[in-house]
Amino acid sequence: MAQDAGVIAVDEGALHALWRSFAMIIFSEIGDKTFLIAAILAMRHPRLIVFAGAFASLVVMSILSAELGHLLPTLIPRKWTQTCAAILFLVFGVKMLQEAREMKAGNEKIQEEMKEAEEDIEGDEAAHDGTGILTPDGEDVVPLEAMEAGRVNGHARRRSSGAARPASPRSSVQKSVKSYAEAARNFFSYLLGPVFVQAFILTFLGEWGDRSQISTIALAAADNVYVVALGTVIGHSCCTALAVLGGRYVSTKISVKHVTFAASALFLLFGVVYLYEALLSIDPEATDFHPLS
Repeated sequence: MAQDAGVIAVDEGALHALWRSFAMIIFSEIGDKTFLIAAILAMRHPRLIVFAGAFASLVVMSILSAELGHLLPTLIPRKWTQTCAAILFLVFGVKMLQEAREMKAGNEKIQEEMKEAEEDIEGDEAAHDGTGILTPDGEDVVPLEAMEAGRVNGHARRRSSGAARPASPRSSVQKSVKSYAEAARNFFSYLLGPVFVQAFILTFLGEWGDRSQISTIALAAADNVYVVALGTVIGHSCCTALAVLGGRYVSTKISVKHVTFAASALFLLFGVVYLYEALLSIDPEATDFHPLS
């Protein structure tokens, strides 16, 4: 009987972790920059290829984030990882609540995100199809459309006003790394296709360091790493499919303000749950609460 009760408890814990990771991705990614990148690319290229590239990138990101979270309990006790996860979700929840209160009603915020996503795609395409101009330092590529629209005149003047500086060792290292990265991109573009590689890279760069990645690390540190990875992959698959099939239409109908309010409530709930679990994991017999008595 005790063994059966333990199995049931494990199953319930796995289901809770699966639901938490899935819900976190859904409320974090809908209307996000990577969501809009997939939506814009799907309007220009075959949807299946865009989905495959973006989803493959998110699967890799989910596995990497879950493994990073899995390493934390090997370094510090699990009760402290749960406490850290609780603090992280509470901070994110409060911050998102503040952002939602400051947002204006309507879809103005998502239009700004859409513009940034389009600029990222244009810059990436200009860097690899020869329709851009290198900045004087050779680090950025400005699309010709931006040059014609006059969006970078100030930048160009600042670059050209001073004397040319000698190349530093750091810049030479950066150029060599970029050349290797460019060679690797061309190789994979030849094998998998340029659209797949573009969707993969833009999604990966947009997701790296994002709130959802940090939250995935926190979830994996506090729960079963395999269940968390599965939940995030399922959540990313749903969001990416929605973005590819009708992301542009969805972005005009949803209110980022309301989504952010819902996400903040969810993150605050996660913070309270993990804080409660961390307090339950403290053994009163092993902890001396009265060291002076």
